[in-house]
Amino acid sequence: MKPRECRARVEAVRRLSPEILEVDLRMEEPAALEFDAGQWVSVPFGPKTVRAYSIASTPQSPKVLTLCADVAPAGIGSEWFRGLEPGDQVRFKGPLGGFVFTRADPRCPLFVAEEIGIVPIRSMLTWLYATGFGRPATLAYWARDPDWLVYDAEFRSLVRRYPGFAYHPAVASTSDGPSDGASGLAAAVDRLVPDVTRRVAYVCGGESMIHRVRDVLVAKGLDRKSVKWEKFW
Repeated sequence: MKPRECRARVEAVRRLSPEILEVDLRMEEPAALEFDAGQWVSVPFGPKTVRAYSIASTPQSPKVLTLCADVAPAGIGSEWFRGLEPGDQVRFKGPLGGFVFTRADPRCPLFVAEEIGIVPIRSMLTWLYATGFGRPATLAYWARDPDWLVYDAEFRSLVRRYPGFAYHPAVASTSDGPSDGASGLAAAVDRLVPDVTRRVAYVCGGESMIHRVRDVLVAKGLDRKSVKWEKFW
């Protein structure tokens, strides 16, 4: 879909953890925004200053978009997101981004997320399983502590309802937990994917983690182009 200038109004604000907020935006212009699961919107803060926010909701609800953000950095975008209240008008451009799931791809997907990098993957997984996705899929998800495993309950629910979905969360704060996302997720992928035949990977989070995970998969024989990624920091 071609990106366009949009206007929406804040409908609800939720605090998922001390530093992670979720905001529902009801579309006004256009009345509904078509997008692909995994895409994002761009919010302007000046002529050359914009911030990107991934869409956490699915294409099934084009009239109300849900954005989710880590507001810990306390920069211009974080302060703006913290200040949103129901009734506020928001202008943005979207949809943007190519980190989207190709439904026609017959391969089994591996999803890898580091902390707030889960947002576009949450959109993909929720959309896939709500629309009859029948193939096995695996999610490896790392965070510094349980508060940063946002959407953990949703993924556990998917496991109960869909036998083909495997979920592997890990937190650094446990005694045996990996100390950082790059090493933790690289080790998890190495363990979870003994064979890369008919595999495709979707990886989202920090640059270091993306490189480490991609290196593990390529070393196992996966083509580099089969590792789709989106860098959040």
